[in-house]
Amino acid sequence: MRRILLMVALCFAGALLNIALNRINLLVALPLFMDTVLTVALTFYGGLFWGTLCGVLTHLIYYTIWFEGWEMSLYTLCSMATALITWLFIRLFPRELDLSSRHAKYEQMLRTAGIERRSGKLAKVMDRAIVLTLLSFALCLAMSVMGGLITAIILEINSSLQGQRAFGGILSDTMFSPNIPVLVVEITARIPINIIDRLIAAFAGYAVALGIKKLLPS
Repeated sequence: MRRILLMVALCFAGALLNIALNRINLLVALPLFMDTVLTVALTFYGGLFWGTLCGVLTHLIYYTIWFEGWEMSLYTLCSMATALITWLFIRLFPRELDLSSRHAKYEQMLRTAGIERRSGKLAKVMDRAIVLTLLSFALCLAMSVMGGLITAIILEINSSLQGQRAFGGILSDTMFSPNIPVLVVEITARIPINIIDRLIAAFAGYAVALGIKKLLPS
């Protein structure tokens, strides 16, 4: 029970930090989203459920404070997908990304039995960096497609929300002619933003998860 309460508190704190990063980013007018760093971190630290909960709470709290129409809540799916993709990468690359106590015990067992390959610290860091980079590219592609699709749906439902398209909309209006389908425009315009945004989310999220792990050992 204590563990559950701790994770719920971490998810609320993560959601508030996601919102704070996003609002600070908007204030300094950087062409980034910066709203999933803690979602990635909680997925690394606690798993799919807690990462998803952090993402859902981020949007629930955000749109309660800054209500922009119910259609905008569809972007919650992007945060949920972020947690899912991160979790899948943890399952695919447990040696590089899994921070769970169970995996730590498994690694210790391999070392004790002399089965684990002897690799230097630098090699392990490089392996982890490569996997995190792959994760960021997967998130970039998924979020660009999902974000573009959701924006196209929102504009179809309510064209008055044209002004809520943020940085993707700014690039869309300057890079493409009006004759190109809105779905193609919205997806393509998000890619350069998401390349940087998801690199930050993957690496910073992993770093935050490591910090939580050291402060709150299981």
